[in-house]
Amino acid sequence: MEQVNITYIGHSCFVLEYQGQRIVLDPYEDGSVPGLKNVRLEAEFVYCSHFHYDHGFTGGVKLHPAVPAFEVEELDTDHDDIGGTQRGKNTVRIFRFGALRVAHLGDLGRLPTEAEYARLAGVDCLLIPVGGFFTIDAATAKEIVDRVQPRVTVPMHYRSVHGGFDVIAPLDDFTKLFPAVEHGGDVLALTEDTPKQVLVLTPQNG
Repeated sequence: MEQVNITYIGHSCFVLEYQGQRIVLDPYEDGSVPGLKNVRLEAEFVYCSHFHYDHGFTGGVKLHPAVPAFEVEELDTDHDDIGGTQRGKNTVRIFRFGALRVAHLGDLGRLPTEAEYARLAGVDCLLIPVGGFFTIDAATAKEIVDRVQPRVTVPMHYRSVHGGFDVIAPLDDFTKLFPAVEHGGDVLALTEDTPKQVLVLTPQNG
């Protein structure tokens, strides 16, 4: 059975592990996110949704290049709801690990288009920003979850007791929109048998 281990580092940073390969997503600069420890990771690959200081610190990742055992699809989106004119562009990535698909929305700032919804539909795990101000807010994130219908929804880019920017909304603004929410450690072992859920992961760097 295929398995992807998804580790939440903090903010929008995750490590995806598959067949011995590690993928770091959106590492943040030292001291850039209040309350979170610095990113110091080793991996075979690193991807950034954009290169703002809290998402594009590739210097925090020591790379060991390899031939990817996965596929990745990129969607060119916006960091705001006015065509990227305020905060620029954002890349949504959909990783395919055999039969499993994991989507990282980066700093998405608007609703997906119909074509983007079609490509995201039914992903096994959706890593989605929920804090507003710089990204979509909790209500917009809920609308996207309802349309995409992922098996596992993992919120990111919010404020909590572990850290986060003061100007973004607390995690509770998102979780209160769902009848049930699971709380786990810092790692999700995603398989084809993982049940449908909204899962809050504890940031490893919190």
